[in-house]
Amino acid sequence: MTVIDVAQLHKRYGDRVAVQDVSFSVERGEIFGIIGRNGAGKTTTVECVEGLREADGGSVRVFGLDPRDPAVRQRLGVQLQESQLPDRIRVGEALELFASFYDNPGSPARLLDQLGLAEHAKQQYKRLSGGQKQRLSIALSLVGSPEVAVLDELTTGLDPQARRDTWELIRNIRDRGVTVLLVTHFMDEAERLCDRIAVVDRGRTVAVDTPEALIRRVSSGVTVTFRPSAPIAADDLATVPGVGSVSVDDGLFTVTGSGNLAHEVSSALAARSVVPLSLNIVQADLESAFVALTGSPIGKES
Repeated sequence: MTVIDVAQLHKRYGDRVAVQDVSFSVERGEIFGIIGRNGAGKTTTVECVEGLREADGGSVRVFGLDPRDPAVRQRLGVQLQESQLPDRIRVGEALELFASFYDNPGSPARLLDQLGLAEHAKQQYKRLSGGQKQRLSIALSLVGSPEVAVLDELTTGLDPQARRDTWELIRNIRDRGVTVLLVTHFMDEAERLCDRIAVVDRGRTVAVDTPEALIRRVSSGVTVTFRPSAPIAADDLATVPGVGSVSVDDGLFTVTGSGNLAHEVSSALAARSVVPLSLNIVQADLESAFVALTGSPIGKES
């Protein structure tokens, strides 16, 4: 069942076009990711989904309704890219306050326990660590018992361990039956968490697929480079199982292909009494797929 449907979305701010043509759909029960560089239009897109902004063109439907419909707000949980609470508000107070906004809220005490915040219930917001603030932000997005949670750049600024802990929280949210729309510019985050991904570049959707399919679409899968210990011809490796191409540059062999490529190449070399020196194996990932789809790395501004 489709819970979010975005078709040919267009949004501008004065003379600046933030979103030109974004389309995707989110199915119930999945973690759906939107990836792209800063300024690609990701946040504007989800703000239209959340009903915080009105689209200038195209259509956005959440549960088949206009996102600004009050009925949607009761079923949608939102964690904004940037949010701040009063310094002195206590964790438990914040959850109780947000719970009062909904007709059928979840239990604040249960959320505090599930998100590892129970011992901080009486702690002031200003005294929380970055990771604890992110956990609270997630709790606030879930306290209304939403069917869909929209999470925008929730791990930005967190240390590696806090990021991994947050990833586990997102998996748990999905396992509880909540559909997740995740916005991120971290490729490893999207690859590990998302069932499907929309790649957005310069305000346009350039691809929608599973992480694995996106990688397969633009990459040969595995790249093996080495210098042979004895002379060998590129043609000697061309027929090795899994090999897609072989190139040689100043004595450095680059072999691309799929499957257990490194083992197959090493075995073929051993059969010819050749040792692969300076062996390097690179497995294709979502970041390499993103570069191939958009033409430049994730760190470059649109």
